[in-house]
Parts: sequence; structure tokens; C-alpha cells
Amino acid sequence: MRKIFFLLITCLCISCGRNSVDSGNKIITVSIAPFKYFVEEIGGNDFTVNIMVPSGADPHTYEPFPEQINKLRRSVAYISNGYLGFEMNWLDRFYETNMKMKRLSLGDRIDPLTSAHHHEGGHIEGADPHYWVSPKCALVIASSVKGFLCELNPSQKEKYETNYLILISKIQDVDNKARELFTNVPKKCFMIYHPNLAYIARDYGLEEIPVEFEGKEPTPSRMKELIDRARKDNLKTIFVQKEYDTKNAKSIAGEIGAKIILIDPLSENWQKSTLDIIDAMHKSLIESSK
Repeated sequence: MRKIFFLLITCLCISCGRNSVDSGNKIITVSIAPFKYFVEEIGGNDFTVNIMVPSGADPHTYEPFPEQINKLRRSVAYISNGYLGFEMNWLDRFYETNMKMKRLSLGDRIDPLTSAHHHEGGHIEGADPHYWVSPKCALVIASSVKGFLCELNPSQKEKYETNYLILISKIQDVDNKARELFTNVPKKCFMIYHPNLAYIARDYGLEEIPVEFEGKEPTPSRMKELIDRARKDNLKTIFVQKEYDTKNAKSIAGEIGAKIILIDPLSENWQKSTLDIIDAMHKSLIESSK
């Protein structure tokens, strides 16, 4: 069914694409919205970025839109995550649609968190795909994107090198703030619905407690374990990515008197989103220590 859908949408795009107006910029397609931030910070206005899963969309139920496929067909490059479940369903077909575009898998240079229990989009993954949220991983992403853009447009290499250094400084500021806030907190654990802050937890000595278990809603026994753990550690906050249903998180929050905090790791503005997440995490850790 997905293959038929993809063929139909591709045919529609071919028809629509004949009448589309090209901005003149080379197009780079990226899997998720945060990757756009890195391309634009380094590449400036040299590229138009086509996002396959925009902020607010759920990567697990993703279906491409005709305009996205049309831009994909005209892209000079594709930047993928490497571990996201939706890529398993779609990435080969994306490459078949445009076999000429250059490819960069950002996960290739990341030191991945592996878990037999990590599920993504119905698949058991070899690695947690949410690495971009951590500033330490963002430094690796920036380096990979810089090198890739220099290959795509070597005449602007000097500009990209300069912009890269500016971006590195911004990311290092976020990293420094995270280390400062998390180093001396008395409590180190936090609870989250979907486990997408594990790299921050690893890189700054924290413990992530996910409500989801093996990519599924928690069972009654799992809910009891979570409530008992939250009471034991005096957890006052449960984080929920804004794309997810808050029902089970609210059930736990109601039992322990905690609040729900929405986070936006899929935001196009990586710097602001990550700073907001770090600030919210620090506040929750301080509250749980009282």
C-alpha cells in the first residue's frame, strides 16, 4: 500500500512540478526540521531546505506531501538521521526518486546509544535516533554539515568555514550552560513520555526514566512502577514532546502531583529549543531535590 501511495504521489508531483517556480537556489532535503538549522547557519542563503518531517509532525506516522516530493526530485542532496524509523520506510524510495542527489547520514559519525528495547516507528532500532538534542552531538553534526556543504559548493568554502566557527561558538555556549547547570544538581533523574533526551542524559550524567516501554503505551504494572519511582525520587515534572498524546503522562502526574511540561526537540530553531529543554530539565531537577 505504501509503495502504491508513493508512486501515485510521485506522478502527481511530476505533473505539478512542471508549473512550479524555482527560487534559483540549490535544494537540500533533510529528514527532520532541526537539521535545517545547521544547513542555514553554515550555508546562509545559498540553499533552500526541504524538510520531510516538519516540526509538529510525528515521524512515526509520516506520509510525504506532493510539494515535498517535488522538491525532493529537484534536490542536490539529502541529509538523513540514519536511525529514524520513518527512514526505514521511505529513504530507499526517496533515493530512487532522485538517484543523482548526494547523501549524508549524520548518524555515521555519532557515538550511538544502543538498546535492545529502543523502538522507532514499529522497528527495533540498533540505536537511539534522538542524538541531535545533545549539544555534544550537535558539534559533530555541525562538522559533518560543514564538510558536506563545502563539497556541494566548493566556491563558497571560505564562507562556510567562517560560518561554521560562529555556529560552533553558539553550540559550545549551550554545552557550557548544560555542564554548568547539571554538574552540581543533587538529583539526577527525570521522567519523560517518549525517550528522546537520552543523549543529554548520557552526556551530562543524568538518568532518563521513560514512560513509554519498547515503543508502546505502558502496561498497568509499568504504570505502577513509574508512579512508585516518581514518588521515591520526588519527581515533580513529566516531560512530553509536543507531538505526543499526554494521556498516560497526565495519569502519572495526577497520582504524584506533578506537572506536564511540553518540549519541542523537533523545532527548526535548534539553539532556542535545546536551551529551553536544558532550562526546563534543570528546573525539574532542582524541584525534585526539595
